[in-house]
Amino acid sequence: MPDLEKMLGGRLAWLAARRKRSKEEVILLLMCSLSIPSILPFGIYRLLQGSWISAAVDLALVGAMLAVIVHVLRTGRYKAASLGVTLFYSAGMLATIHLRGLSLVYWVYPTMIAAYFMLRPAVALAINSVSMLVLVAILLRELELLNLFTVVVTISLVNLFAYIFSHRTGLQNQELHTEVERDFLTGVGNRRALDRKLEAYAGERRPHLESSLLLLDLDHFKQVNDQHGHATGDQVLVRLCQLMRNHTRSSDRIFRYGGEEFAIIATGAGLSAASRLAEGLRAAVAAEPLIEGHPITVSIGVAGMDKAGKPADWLMRADKMLYAAKQAGRNAVRVDSLAPPVENTEQV
Repeated sequence: MPDLEKMLGGRLAWLAARRKRSKEEVILLLMCSLSIPSILPFGIYRLLQGSWISAAVDLALVGAMLAVIVHVLRTGRYKAASLGVTLFYSAGMLATIHLRGLSLVYWVYPTMIAAYFMLRPAVALAINSVSMLVLVAILLRELELLNLFTVVVTISLVNLFAYIFSHRTGLQNQELHTEVERDFLTGVGNRRALDRKLEAYAGERRPHLESSLLLLDLDHFKQVNDQHGHATGDQVLVRLCQLMRNHTRSSDRIFRYGGEEFAIIATGAGLSAASRLAEGLRAAVAAEPLIEGHPITVSIGVAGMDKAGKPADWLMRADKMLYAAKQAGRNAVRVDSLAPPVENTEQV
């Protein structure tokens, strides 16, 4: 079946290229596409041998894999499909052992390991544990107690090692993901994190509260670097981020958008609430002596993240408002035309 596997792999690669897919989708699609040429020959052979029930189990597995591939390629929804595939894998493995006997018990190992590729470690462990109990009930009449104990111990160890490896790999991936999306100087999210968050917000299908995007830029920051040095400028950025953390909600997300430019996603805040948040930040920065003897101010642009638009639109509108705040004399807040601007009399 090399030609079938090659054809399936090429088809999947072509379809996947049409839309950027998550690694979870890719893993699920690969698992299903590799399972088909692995199981189909056994199903055909047993069908020709007249083993109707065993053949039906194998062909049902093949049919389920094909259905999952089509479903994921069309919708991109992989979570329920991954759970369904794992449950179907496990049920098929147990049914095959029940029908064909002890000689096929080796199918337990790849089936249980595959669960950790498609599900969270805790969920995979739970499903495999239940499968183990059913397997013991099936083999209880066929094996002596010592042999059964040996089989159970070896399968349990494989399951345990797979769980530890999957859990540890997940933690490492999470740490790497966090580091990749964190600004090295300030500790807030970087541009990559901002783009991912905006794309995730735009792609959410469920209804949610309106949110807003704030773009914040330090006024005349070049003078800070020229007069006090870049090391002092870095300290200002760090202190500014700490100040923003203290004056935003736990649900708000802060990102370093550029050199001295920052973005804040105010989750669940409409333009009116976001404008008040922005004005509070502006006033807090103006009142805080970030550098002794050198006043620091910020200009802020605010735009709504309406679902009718795209992340590029939100950024463009917020940037337009930021430019308007700069043009108004800096140390100001300007809000998108969907809401009245916040007036400020303090100018620098």
